[in-house]
Amino acid sequence: MAAALAEGALSSRQLTERALRRIEAAQPRLNAFRTVRTEAALAEAEAADRRLAAGERLPLLGVPLAVKDDMDVAGESTAFGCAGAFVPKTADSEAVRRLRAAGAVIVGKTHTAELGQWPFTESEAFGATRNPWNPDHTPGGSSGGSAAAVAAGLVPAALGSDGAGSVRIPAAWTHLIGVKPQRGRISTWPEPESFHGLTVNGVLARTVADAALLLDAASGPHPDDLHRPARISAGEAARRTPRRLRIALSFAMPFTATPKSLDPEVRSAVERLAGLLESLGHEVVPEDPRYGPIGLTFVPRATSGVRDWVSRVPDPGLLDPRTHETARTGRLLGGLPLRISRRAEAGLRWRVGEVFGRFDVVLTPTTATPPLRIGALAGLGSLATDRSMIAACPYAWTWNVLGWPGVNVPAGFTTSGLPLGAQLLGPADSEPLLLGLAAQLEAAEAWSTNWPAAGSST
Repeated sequence: MAAALAEGALSSRQLTERALRRIEAAQPRLNAFRTVRTEAALAEAEAADRRLAAGERLPLLGVPLAVKDDMDVAGESTAFGCAGAFVPKTADSEAVRRLRAAGAVIVGKTHTAELGQWPFTESEAFGATRNPWNPDHTPGGSSGGSAAAVAAGLVPAALGSDGAGSVRIPAAWTHLIGVKPQRGRISTWPEPESFHGLTVNGVLARTVADAALLLDAASGPHPDDLHRPARISAGEAARRTPRRLRIALSFAMPFTATPKSLDPEVRSAVERLAGLLESLGHEVVPEDPRYGPIGLTFVPRATSGVRDWVSRVPDPGLLDPRTHETARTGRLLGGLPLRISRRAEAGLRWRVGEVFGRFDVVLTPTTATPPLRIGALAGLGSLATDRSMIAACPYAWTWNVLGWPGVNVPAGFTTSGLPLGAQLLGPADSEPLLLGLAAQLEAAEAWSTNWPAAGSST
């Protein structure tokens, strides 16, 4: 799209109108969007066309994109999956500001699980967001709206956020590239950090090149951000073939004191991908990171983050009962346990990071199961929801505690045609290596040629 716009083969108005038509047609079926900015997006597109006609060139000038509804867009509310009358924001979040600075047209805000808590995107506030590959199943969460919109071809790419896998899980379950960057790579401002450092903003796209383009455009700090990693060029990295790598293949699940097991189809898909990596010249060796007690440090940060957000909701009485239970836990753990969990991060990085003294990348499943059915966790109590959630998605959250990058890549499909994913995980600042490896896999697999039958209208 960006190339066609720069060449004058298409106008931003044409692309934006097409995106809006697709969103309108798909909304009854997929329910991907919380807010559609029809008039504002068309005005932005017309302004982009004038700039293009005047010879201006920017990486995303005139390209229609979407963002998750936990990011502020001036003139729109940020409900973060909650019911109630939220006041429209007066300014863009830093990530959205950077997309606009790169020339993007923001067509709308996508649905998310309530306060980003669950690996599904369903709520009494807005109903269920459905998977374009099979509408009886969830696209995952909490960035499920962004994943559904990209997988169905409503927009070419979108921003999401990831606090325990919320970009990587929906990417796995909708056959997308999902990049959880290094903490601070994409600003979370107006939050100096989000969910006590667990949550980062990330990207969902159909190709590694698209993901890298969006990552470069959205990256960069706000002056008051707590985390400010050195800048990278994701686009250059995605075009660079990696050297021969030593890759640890891991199926181990961090300790959580809850039952969980790996679905055989998921294991088979990841093993197939490991074989492909070997055929590409890499060394793949079974080896597990030493996770230790990392789960004990996740809970105070996550629940305290929910508590913080609950205090901002205009009508807490409209929240899911499970959210109130999590907020109560956050109030109990928000003092000394939270401070201890933050102090433990450095030691955990040393412990888990030991694996990168011997390996370049860790390959794991992204989830333990294929996409859940719509309503699978509806009506459950807080504890039952947590147990079910951990059973389905035990692999992603550890890297949020560490603040390190991870990339979901498509790993194939179940026998019934549901998408599966695998994670490429690295240490601090390893996005270039992970994106280069993902691009090498994509060249061998041609993932983007596969479209959901019920999704794209291309």
